[in-house]
Amino acid sequence: MKLSAHEEYGLRCLLRIGLAGQDESLTIPEISQAEALSPAYAAKLLRILRRGGFITSARGKAGGYTLSRPAGQIAIGDVMGVLGGRLFESKHFCNEHAGQTPVCTRSVDCSVRSLWHAVQSAVDDVLSKTTLQDLLRSEGEMNSWVKRMPTHSQLTFLQ
Repeated sequence: MKLSAHEEYGLRCLLRIGLAGQDESLTIPEISQAEALSPAYAAKLLRILRRGGFITSARGKAGGYTLSRPAGQIAIGDVMGVLGGRLFESKHFCNEHAGQTPVCTRSVDCSVRSLWHAVQSAVDDVLSKTTLQDLLRSEGEMNSWVKRMPTHSQLTFLQ
């Protein structure tokens, strides 16, 4: 499983705005340069984040992008949902992975589907408990925070 570039860079753009603070605004050129993205791609991601309600934009000399609410009120699970969705959608899984048949040959009794459902539940749990404020920590602080999460012990089988 991989996160898409769309999700990674969108989250990084939001994090960059969060690092600027609630009262600071950043322009597309500032964000694109800081995150090493083309201005057009940064603008596309910012448009998605704005439509998702995570940031606001203002035009003019003092314009730019700011957080629409405090970083502690922005759940990363919601952000990832707007940027790309979930890793595993159980209602379409068997149809999307059917091979050369209309429906997967394992659609009645599928242990793999059960595994992906458990992985998605763990991911949903972690992302719903993580806010943009949490991601404003340093990497070392974030590593310590993740290890203290109640679900961390449940995720050790994934490592």
